[in-house]
Amino acid sequence: MATWDDVRRIALALPETDEIDRRGDLAWRVRAKAFTWERPLRKSDLAALGDSAPDGPILAARVPDLGAKEALLTDDPDVYFTTPHFDGLPAVLVRLERMEPPELEELLIEAWLDRAPKRLATEYLKS
Repeated sequence: MATWDDVRRIALALPETDEIDRRGDLAWRVRAKAFTWERPLRKSDLAALGDSAPDGPILAARVPDLGAKEALLTDDPDVYFTTPHFDGLPAVLVRLERMEPPELEELLIEAWLDRAPKRLATEYLKS
C-alpha cells in the first residue's frame, strides 16, 4: 500500500518539483503547476459518493486528457474514482491505501509529464 511518504519521495525525485502547503494540504508542483495533491473529501463529495465514499487518504493527480481519466476509472475502480467537482477536468482521485508504490510512481510520472514544460519533459524522458 502506498503512503504519503511514497508520494513525497516519488514526486520530489522528479526534476524541478517543489512541495507546498495549501491551507494544510500538501501539493507537488513542477514550475508552479500542480500535478498531484492531497484532496480530502468535502461535504459535497461525501453527499455525491454516499456510502461508497472512502475514508482513507485521498490523492488527486492530473492525467493527460479525459480519455486517460476514463481508462483509469474503468480499469481499476477500487483505486481510482471521481466526484462531480472533477467533471470535465483531466484529473483523478486515488484511494492511496489501495495503490501499490510502483503504480503510484507511474501515475505521478505521467502527471508530472503532463504539467512540465515540453523541454523539461523531453530532457527527463531522454535520461
